[in-house]
Amino acid sequence: MIKDIIVNLGLGERDPAGDFAISVAETFGAHLLGMAFIYDPIIPGSVMGGIPPEFIESQRAESEKAVRTAVARFEQAAKRAGISYETRSSNASIAGAAERLGRLARRFDLVIVGQPDRDKSAPVEVVDEGVLFESGRPVIFVPYIQKEGLKLDRVMVCWDGSRAATRAIADSLPFLQKAKQVEIVMVANKAGKDDEISGVDLGQHLARHDLKVDVKRITSPDIDIPSTILSYAADSSADMIVMGGYGHSRLREFILGGVTRSILETMTVPALMSH
Repeated sequence: MIKDIIVNLGLGERDPAGDFAISVAETFGAHLLGMAFIYDPIIPGSVMGGIPPEFIESQRAESEKAVRTAVARFEQAAKRAGISYETRSSNASIAGAAERLGRLARRFDLVIVGQPDRDKSAPVEVVDEGVLFESGRPVIFVPYIQKEGLKLDRVMVCWDGSRAATRAIADSLPFLQKAKQVEIVMVANKAGKDDEISGVDLGQHLARHDLKVDVKRITSPDIDIPSTILSYAADSSADMIVMGGYGHSRLREFILGGVTRSILETMTVPALMSH
């Protein structure tokens, strides 16, 4: 059941994550918290000596204005949608925002964050993907090109038999149960026989949840897994990707795995990930 959602509000001209989160809250009849961070002033690393107080105050005022605008925009959209909502703002460094959001999200059912527009976004709009590792909750990453709300005509589940993928599938069940079609997709470097597909058992499991499931093996000779996944998602008109969020720990500092980072950088549909 999804009844409590938190979204990190975008501070740009558009807020795809906030709009998408409202549509998710509508779909599930859930309460939604819109979180906005007032980022600490950014001090350029090349600056030597003291920083004029006026510069620091100007950056802080600009950040506060962006948050007020984002919160007002979110509140107007939430009121129009008729959902239960609240807003909160907090001061944070850019580096600390993801950790703080992750810790806060532990009392929610779902976290929604936006993909940064790497061509247009200011650094203060980037909340690090570390929330995936800090929250212990499923996270939906919303592409910055997203214009539609939640749509579940076709959901693509990426399956590799791993713990992270298993967790993502379990966490995504509320979405899968509302989907018209669910496709379990595996990426292999050579074609296999139908009776050797490891996703068949998973398909049977999901079918017992009254889901209509297809199982598909994709052959990718070069094993460019991210490109293969995204190309298939586009070809099959998938509305959402479900997959495990991978990484490794270096003294408690989580580093995104290559496939996870590539998907998040180039995705064109929302991706639900769990770690």
